[in-house]
Amino acid sequence: MKFLAITLIVHRPDPLTGVLKSTQDRFREVLDNALLAEELGFDGFGVGERHERPFLSSSPTVVLSHIAALTRRIRLFTAVTTLSLLDPVRAYEDYATLDHLSGGRLDLIIGKGNGAAQRELFQVTPEDQWERNAESYEVFRQIWRNDRVTAATRFRPELKDAEVWPRPYQRPVRVWHGSATSKESVDLAARYGDPLFSANVTHPMEPYAELIRHYRERWEHYGHDPAAVTVGAGSAGLLVTRTSQEALAVYRPVFEANLAFQRQVGLPVVFDTLEDFVTRSSALIGSPQQIIDKVHRYHEQLGHTVLHLHADAGGLTDSRHRDSLELFQSEVTPLLRKEIPDPPFAWAPVRPATGEPAHA
Repeated sequence: MKFLAITLIVHRPDPLTGVLKSTQDRFREVLDNALLAEELGFDGFGVGERHERPFLSSSPTVVLSHIAALTRRIRLFTAVTTLSLLDPVRAYEDYATLDHLSGGRLDLIIGKGNGAAQRELFQVTPEDQWERNAESYEVFRQIWRNDRVTAATRFRPELKDAEVWPRPYQRPVRVWHGSATSKESVDLAARYGDPLFSANVTHPMEPYAELIRHYRERWEHYGHDPAAVTVGAGSAGLLVTRTSQEALAVYRPVFEANLAFQRQVGLPVVFDTLEDFVTRSSALIGSPQQIIDKVHRYHEQLGHTVLHLHADAGGLTDSRHRDSLELFQSEVTPLLRKEIPDPPFAWAPVRPATGEPAHA
């Protein structure tokens, strides 16, 4: 199993202290967390893309390029690239550049994105967002694979024997499809034989497991090898301590502050007690053995071989967050790596032209 640390660069007051960091300090925190993830042995670090309050992740290519310059080993993920909002030509130029600057350490997770404010900002409607996402991905995919592209498009000017530079380092880049609640993204991933990344953070396991079953069915429908199916999954929170009692005591004020925030802004409440949250959500809160057991329970239903954790402290103190990550890496990760298989592909850059894995 592989492990990612991911941030959406949420910028709101600390749920316990009420302190709002400056924008610059928040970006510095993201860079520090990326360095910590590489130091602790995580396999990847992801940065989201949002174009609305309270997120600072409107330019993931810039953030990931800075992280690429600071790191040497860890793979860099987008989480997610909102292709329904973007011109695929411009998106390709940015990500092909990042691909070179990182030495081929780039993986993309794409999706339509969500949120009414960012749809309005880019003049995308709920009715056309799925068509935009599919069209943008098809054009993006063609440009990455072909030196010249002709494409009749609906949502941007047509391409006629177009060249787009720079040509990429990886041929091709690995593209995952982010999935939360809809079958459209699942079907798009299955159609192209691409891996799926389940959001798996808001609701209990069942709706996510149902979507992944649908993905596997559509994968075979499109004629792909069932052995090549690849699924990643998220987690709703992390706190690893020596005992479950300590974990509950430490996390309770964080949970209660987040619950109060959800109710204040009118967000739907799915888990209204910490005990329910720990039991039925994908949050990994407890002792090392409890975390191991829970990941296995989810793996039985999802079959995932990649797991993402929160890179941010999210209300914990920085020292507590680091202690939790260190305990996860020392006592949880080794057993999960041994007991759950890796994805069915090399965790390395793809050599240009040959499609064979190679280290940068």
